[in-house]
Amino acid sequence: MNKKNIIDLAQIKNLIKSGDTIIVGGFGMTGTPIHLLNAISESGITSLTYIGNNIGEPGLGGGKLLRNGQIKKVIGSFFTTNPEVYAAYQSKELQVDLLPQGTLIEAIRAGGSGIKGFYVETGANTDIDQGKSRNIDGIKCIFQKGIRADVALIRAWKADTAGNIFYRMTENNFNQVAATAADIVIAEVEEIVPVGSIKPEEIHTPGLFIDYLVQAKIREEDLGTSVSVEASDKKVDERRLKMAQSALRELHPGDVVNLGIGIPTLVADLIKPSHEITLHSENGMLGVGPSPSKGGAMDYPVNAGKIPVTSLPGSSYFDSSSSFSMIRGGHIDVAIMGGLQVDESANIANWSIPGKPLFGIGGAMDLALGAKKLIITMMHEDKKGLSKVVSNCSLPITAFGCVSVIITDLGKFRFENNQLLLVEIMPHSSIEEIISKTDANFEVFI
Repeated sequence: MNKKNIIDLAQIKNLIKSGDTIIVGGFGMTGTPIHLLNAISESGITSLTYIGNNIGEPGLGGGKLLRNGQIKKVIGSFFTTNPEVYAAYQSKELQVDLLPQGTLIEAIRAGGSGIKGFYVETGANTDIDQGKSRNIDGIKCIFQKGIRADVALIRAWKADTAGNIFYRMTENNFNQVAATAADIVIAEVEEIVPVGSIKPEEIHTPGLFIDYLVQAKIREEDLGTSVSVEASDKKVDERRLKMAQSALRELHPGDVVNLGIGIPTLVADLIKPSHEITLHSENGMLGVGPSPSKGGAMDYPVNAGKIPVTSLPGSSYFDSSSSFSMIRGGHIDVAIMGGLQVDESANIANWSIPGKPLFGIGGAMDLALGAKKLIITMMHEDKKGLSKVVSNCSLPITAFGCVSVIITDLGKFRFENNQLLLVEIMPHSSIEEIISKTDANFEVFI
């Protein structure tokens, strides 16, 4: 096989020019081509359009390019972990296009496959519904163009000299698809080995997609603080634990379950082998186990909350495109996610507060529509003491009529026959408190 061009980081500036569109692999800081981005940050290249799930932490990864003023536009799914994105947007220094995570990865896959566009239900009738639409089988769908770039920057664990790529654990995420969707593809890898050293069945990206290889060793400190157990912001207290336990009682043996960030992540630590429940993480893992006692992304896979987790026997890793095929294809039984508001019509709002730096749709819209059962866990009141279980959502809608169960720190509600029912009162609460603090109309069914 033909050998690929093996270059050093100093040559990167010769392959990218000001005004280019770049697709960048990674999820959080995992699988992100840190060294390639660092090289660009020192190059003087400007006016870039940056496409990726996120942009990295402040001053790290794409966050370094943003801080330098090298990016004019970002197209992505989840920017809430970097407040500098919102600040640059507010000052009109940055354009921001938000797409649901599943739509974003599919648009990149389409661009790499020569598909000009597609229709998807995700986001229809919400604030992101600004494109062409049509009814397909009686369901409103919105049109999304395929996405391609001038240059793709990806990160992998190993490559051979022919450019065949192997990704480690959850480092695949956006990388595999990004490698198909650009005129020039540069792969940053931990190790370059002779042809034949990687078994054919272990190759995730064939070498024909790769143009250049750069060998660069990753260090834990390169990944920032968001990918270690010690630095995670998982909050565990009695009320949250009771909510997680209540959510667990909604699950059944054989269920495939996706857990969102926040309170839902606590459910993972409660699941035992005897429950026979399989956890799915949208960044590319099936068979998620509890968090380890310590460690980081160099030692363990990470979940969608960027928290290191363990893998259970029978677990598997895959790219984000395959992950969202599972979600949109109806293969996920239950999704448990957080919420900002849920109303009497089973509508959920959980992705945006007008005027607040919350630039993050993530996979919520896809999961709300794709999962067979949707459980929302949230505190009963917001920081102002206002009910989050409301008559009508006042915040931007994530998805319509999709919520099955609401679990708050005060009680559990269930939607049955288009009616909201209170079915459980938390030990530290009372029916009187729930009535006084709930804006929505509900029936007591206990």
